[in-house]
Amino acid sequence: MRILLTGANGYIGMRLLPLLIDNGFEVICCVRDKNRFNVSEELLSKIEVIEVDFLHDINTTDFPKNIDVAYYLIHSMTSSTEDFDRKEALSAMNFNSYMKAAQTKHVIYLSGIVNDNKLSKHLQSRKNVEQILYKGLPYVTVLRAGIIVGSGSSSFEIIRDLCEKLPFMITPKWVNTKTQPIGIRDVLRFLINTPLNKKTYNQSFDIAGPNVITYKEMLYLYAKYRKIPLYIVTLPVMTPKLSSYWLYFVTSTSYKLAINLVDSMKVPVIAKDKSLQNLLGLQPMTYTKALQLAFTSIKQNQVVSSWKDSMVSGRFKKDLQKYISVPTNGCLFDHKQLKINTPDEALERIWAIGGETGWYYGDWMWKIRGHIDKAFGGVGLRRGRTHLNRIDSGDVIDFWRVLVADKAEKRLLLFAEMRLPGEAWLEFSIDNNNNLHQTATFRPKGLAGRLYWFSMLPFHYFIFNKMLHHIAHGYH
Repeated sequence: MRILLTGANGYIGMRLLPLLIDNGFEVICCVRDKNRFNVSEELLSKIEVIEVDFLHDINTTDFPKNIDVAYYLIHSMTSSTEDFDRKEALSAMNFNSYMKAAQTKHVIYLSGIVNDNKLSKHLQSRKNVEQILYKGLPYVTVLRAGIIVGSGSSSFEIIRDLCEKLPFMITPKWVNTKTQPIGIRDVLRFLINTPLNKKTYNQSFDIAGPNVITYKEMLYLYAKYRKIPLYIVTLPVMTPKLSSYWLYFVTSTSYKLAINLVDSMKVPVIAKDKSLQNLLGLQPMTYTKALQLAFTSIKQNQVVSSWKDSMVSGRFKKDLQKYISVPTNGCLFDHKQLKINTPDEALERIWAIGGETGWYYGDWMWKIRGHIDKAFGGVGLRRGRTHLNRIDSGDVIDFWRVLVADKAEKRLLLFAEMRLPGEAWLEFSIDNNNNLHQTATFRPKGLAGRLYWFSMLPFHYFIFNKMLHHIAHGYH
């Protein structure tokens, strides 16, 4: 079976891909940027990868033909607070044109449950995309999922942030809205069992777990599983804007995603039937079981994908490849180097930087900088990192984006996504003479940028010197 997987480097796509390969399917991965598509060499040898942006003009000349099944896993909710619905509609229409040219037999779209009479803008957009896709090809199947719970999912990470950081919460009234969460593994089971199943053609199915619970109950069940204290007080009045700020400052979510999430959380998301579950003979797991499996992946450092690594979690939506060549003209630098005796150990420390490991010196200062960044609308430090000791280009490490992660060449290049009056790079490398290099590059924007750089020099002196020493030799 010949499969086209759109959104292949997204949260769902990265998890669905190996399952498709294991089932013997021929898979064509459709991504916007090949440089951000990070899979193992073994997996890469078994697939074809093409670059297509469904928001741009249609060009079917080199597009694959004779596609049996296409998964449509493209969403734009986190990219904008205003026009994401227009983008999602345009993307769906262009997708239809490509599918007709590819003579696709069956399209499967992962949507959200849309059974309430009054839908949020996000859910209404998902419903509109369904209608557009139904007009494109003879056979379309829509899977409407409840809130997805799994390691790295936005819902799970937000719940995790709230419960782990706030033993006492003053929450908006939407925490009493009912929802029906589903584990990521069950979503994947539904997706993998649907292709070319004629009984699913031209139908929309709700897929959800067995528990109909409120968001407050989701928080309490998380706290119970983790055996941590939690007390929640609900305010009857809290505006959507205040609720969005509350989520933004407490959790790792972006402000744009927070706005759209709050808008959706006011709407009950409950499945109306179990017809697909009965048709495929699948029994979804409970919410508590989904939590258990999520933590199993985290403890084993086997988180396959995370929403935080998506470009929409940061400030820059453009192609970051243009930042890979670090500029020199008009830039300010802080370069340090140190001879090292154990380059392999130093390299491992570089590859573990950020997240739970921290920055090897003055973590409290990095945290203050993260709080300041968050206060001014930046990403702050709460994104952390997806893996403990693995880095791929495109990943996030706190308020940095990974541009180059070449362990063979012993080079790591980061680009700052924090709020700055300019652009900043941080690079670590080890040369053939076992010299560890650490270079901070800043391209200031006007006088404000230069004043910022020089005001930070005293902090750089202590932080960068100690950081270099600890990376080179470990803590002493």
